[in-house]
Amino acid sequence: MKFQSALLSIFLLISISITAQNKVTKKWDVNNPHPDWKYKTFQLDTDEGTWMNLDLSPDGKTVVFDLLGNIYAMPFSGGKATPLRTGLAYEVQPRFSPDGKYISFTSDAEGGDNIWVMTADGKNAKSITQEKFRLLNNSAWTPDGKSIIARKHFTSQRSLGAGEMWQFPLQGKGGIQLTKRKNDQQDVNDPSVSPDGK
Repeated sequence: MKFQSALLSIFLLISISITAQNKVTKKWDVNNPHPDWKYKTFQLDTDEGTWMNLDLSPDGKTVVFDLLGNIYAMPFSGGKATPLRTGLAYEVQPRFSPDGKYISFTSDAEGGDNIWVMTADGKNAKSITQEKFRLLNNSAWTPDGKSIIARKHFTSQRSLGAGEMWQFPLQGKGGIQLTKRKNDQQDVNDPSVSPDGK
């Protein structure tokens, strides 16, 4: 009986091991959470919105803005908005780089709010920060266009938590802490960089 029990245990361990090896672990995608999830889309035609963030290009010709978690661009003189970022990911707070070639924005496309950068035509988007737990938002460009200042959130008992300012270079990894939170309750406002970058 002990021999049969041991044989059965070995057989189960081998089966579990083979099953685990054959199982493919696929990275979860915010924009495609379930491949078989069929959701409906609808056409939205509006000339107003609320809780929007917008920015004007350095040459004064283009306005970039967010609406319902998507990012659009349109001529400053008015006209039709062109979608730059759409999908299930929630993407907001677009900001033009000082030379107008890039746009930074906040996106949860990788699971949590991080700072991303794309070219002004909405292409070549990539995450600049890789936070897995602390959320980042409200990026501000440094005048040289080589890095971004963003607010990092720390939470404890209350949901809004407190913030710190961090600087992230466009090239490289990690960030530089610029300010330290007073405690876990008092927040800081959004970053703004002086024209001389100091």
